Amino acid sequence: MRTPTCIYADSKYSIKRHGGVIKCNAAKVYLAAYSYGEEKMESLFDISNESNAYAPLADRMRPEILDDIIGQDESVGKNSFLYKMIERDTVPSLLLFGPPGCGKTTIASVIAKMTKFKFLKLNATSSGAKEIRDIVPAAQKELQYYGRRTIVFIDEVHRFNRAQQDLLLPYVENGTFILIGATTENPYFELNGSLLSRIRLIHLKPLSIDSIVLILQKALTDKNKGLGMHDYHADEIVLKNIAAYAAGDTRIALNLLEQATTSLPYGGGLTEKEVQGVAGEQMSVYDKKGDYHYDIASAFIKSMRGSDPQAALHYLARMIAGGEKTSFISRRIIICAAEDVGLADPAALRVAVSAAQAAEMVGFPEAQIILAEAVLYISLAPKSNSTVVGISAAMTDIAKKSNWSIPRHLKDAHYNGANRLGYGIAYKYPHAYGGWVKQQYLPDELCSAVYYRPVLNGAEAEIVKRWNKRMNKE
Repeated sequence: MRTPTCIYADSKYSIKRHGGVIKCNAAKVYLAAYSYGEEKMESLFDISNESNAYAPLADRMRPEILDDIIGQDESVGKNSFLYKMIERDTVPSLLLFGPPGCGKTTIASVIAKMTKFKFLKLNATSSGAKEIRDIVPAAQKELQYYGRRTIVFIDEVHRFNRAQQDLLLPYVENGTFILIGATTENPYFELNGSLLSRIRLIHLKPLSIDSIVLILQKALTDKNKGLGMHDYHADEIVLKNIAAYAAGDTRIALNLLEQATTSLPYGGGLTEKEVQGVAGEQMSVYDKKGDYHYDIASAFIKSMRGSDPQAALHYLARMIAGGEKTSFISRRIIICAAEDVGLADPAALRVAVSAAQAAEMVGFPEAQIILAEAVLYISLAPKSNSTVVGISAAMTDIAKKSNWSIPRHLKDAHYNGANRLGYGIAYKYPHAYGGWVKQQYLPDELCSAVYYRPVLNGAEAEIVKRWNKRMNKE
């Protein structure tokens, strides 16, 4: 067995392994990793925050027990599934899903500290099939010789391709190791269904402004890991501004706090001036290819459908700020005009199509005005879904059977011999009867079918009124 060395100040000290315990005659160890045999343990799980004195504030403030995690009570609180499993030391395979900075790596770190399992860490961006295969004998050896199970933490697990994900499956299934994956992407889109079915999904949410403020306050006052030794202070409004800049990302918030305080004297007060100086213009978290992208688009459509112009403009602005193409936005506006406004205001579709053409011609930034006009028109318009309900019902019947009969009087009669077949003979030309005449148009099997169910809003109410009058229903 090799005896590795660690660096402390400018001197070297020997580390020895005795029955799973690492001993060093140095008071503090700053080495990011140590090795013995063929194993390598990474800093996230092997050195304490206390020993990592020169690490960024975000790393130093990382909680070491679940009780210290702020803002994720539903997922890791005392009544949560995960909390109880850690207490029993029976952690199953997990998938930590949530946006950046919500605590995925922190939870993995806490599990490492609170359980008796051996921890190994991979990052899917720099690891592949070889690294996965190398883990297997190490995990088997750990269980056979030390009676200890292995947890493999894979950050950004969604970056593994399908074949690499499949490689994990048998070892998760037979218990060779416990998998803890972390991902920012919707796992139902990015992970194999077979792998998903064998792991427990822990859905983490972006931290609220109030939760981030609590974390910032703790960082300001903590004398061991935080900035407490400098006696800095800040009003709650300043901390809320930092939290707003961070957009739910704890790491960004703590980095901003650390950078903003670098110019303060001992006992200095943090103001908005220092925060703006390091934050600059807030970066958008909008990802045109990610799950967040589709969540924004969904909220955009639903806000227009729900006749909320304020929310509709909000989500429109977020898409524009995120660099979304006019074509993507315009398609959603056009669909909403047809699906949700429909006959209640037929002009909505014309407005949407015209806006799409104009926005493409003009381009940003002026295109935002054109798109906003269409969005407001559709948001404020009366709503009717009779179009989408009607065509959906008709398509349902077509899915059951494609060869429904056609009434003889509606069949093509523009060829010799059609009359002898009885085609077109009884057809009544509507214009000869003032524009409408009662006759059967639906197949015999569907004579009683009703697809169009009017919604008596806006212009559709007038359309239906004329229709009823024409059929002598009034």
